[in-house]
Amino acid sequence: MPQRPVPTRATLRTGRPVRGAGKRPPVPRAEIGASWQRVRSAGLDPTRAMGAGRLASDEIEHRRRSTALGEVMPLLRGRLAGLADTSRQIMVVSDAEGRVLWRQGDRAVLRRADGIRLLEGAAWTESAAGTNGIGTALAGRVPIQVHSTEHWAHVLRTWTCTAAPVRDPRDGRLMGIVDISGPASTFHPAMLALVDSVARLAASEIRTRHLATLERLRAVAAPILCRIGGRAMAVDTHGWLAAVSGMPPVDRLPLPKTLEPGRVWLPSLGMCRLEPLPGGWLVQVTDGTADGPPRRVVLDLSRAGAPEVHVTGRLSAWTHRLSPRHAELLYALALRREGRTASGLAEDVFGDATRTVTVRAEVSRLRRHLAEVLAHRPYRFEEGVEVEVVHPEHPDDLLPHSTAPVVLAGRVRGASVGSVAGSGPGAG
Repeated sequence: MPQRPVPTRATLRTGRPVRGAGKRPPVPRAEIGASWQRVRSAGLDPTRAMGAGRLASDEIEHRRRSTALGEVMPLLRGRLAGLADTSRQIMVVSDAEGRVLWRQGDRAVLRRADGIRLLEGAAWTESAAGTNGIGTALAGRVPIQVHSTEHWAHVLRTWTCTAAPVRDPRDGRLMGIVDISGPASTFHPAMLALVDSVARLAASEIRTRHLATLERLRAVAAPILCRIGGRAMAVDTHGWLAAVSGMPPVDRLPLPKTLEPGRVWLPSLGMCRLEPLPGGWLVQVTDGTADGPPRRVVLDLSRAGAPEVHVTGRLSAWTHRLSPRHAELLYALALRREGRTASGLAEDVFGDATRTVTVRAEVSRLRRHLAEVLAHRPYRFEEGVEVEVVHPEHPDDLLPHSTAPVVLAGRVRGASVGSVAGSGPGAG
């Protein structure tokens, strides 16, 4: 059987050979042209080596363990790796940063891949390797086939690669790229549909595993919800609902990026108490009428590097660890009980009244945990809340790494330990 001719870029555009295509450079396909423009704007030299910046082996293993792609590698190997081996190609799987985590296939092609630095741990984004299957699929978030001279780098123009993104069905985020690469002579137009279908199958497998995880969480949470009563739900780490009691069910509860046990403000529910469960969280909606509003806030700055805020209500109390920036903001508000505008807080913390966008973003994050005690317009502690600042023994140890003007002034004043900050700007 005669061997199928290797298609030119003009063939790829039209699906058939173009008469006279060799006489003038063909116009690239739209997606390839867009990639060339991005790479050209970034100033990437097409003659330099590709795939630089290889990760250490322990970092590669950490990334493998941290991604759900590892769970579906048996499926990918079964559907693509064997095909890649028999067709003189290799299967490559990268994470969402374009770092190669796995590769498998024809041994001779693997050796050739070593020569172009298509190695485990290497970066294959467009910024690192120019137009290529992995990097261009990452940039466009769509399946793509890059053949021969469509590659930006000269060293890649004897290769063909077909790549498709894999999305996490639990949150829609891009997890990584599945790619089949090999010599340009191994090009086949049907490979694009095949790789895309396997990428979708991998996402479906993750979804199936996720549903099984929710069932296990539901079995654990159901008796707990029956016992505690009230408004509560069990959700997995992505916020998907496993069980609910005393409130209408939702498909998914929006959760902050970082969570820890204790009290937290959730915009869709209000103040809640979180407790860890195997594979998720128990979320109890706080009944404000039972505990009443918080009565006392203690901003503890006595230990360098470990600022905390303690909040006490009628029946309960909780503690929240503070970032250095949040500690500065609360310190400024504790000194000025009448409240501060965003520009005023920017002046207190940054010495620059124009940095209001940063201040608003930080206060918004802070109110996720302290919405019951912090008001806005202007930013201030709620009326009727007693606020105390616990200072370190030595004034120089007041948030020692801070350069905020309000903190520098506090060190100079040498505020006394345990003073009540409630009598205006001079308090503390």
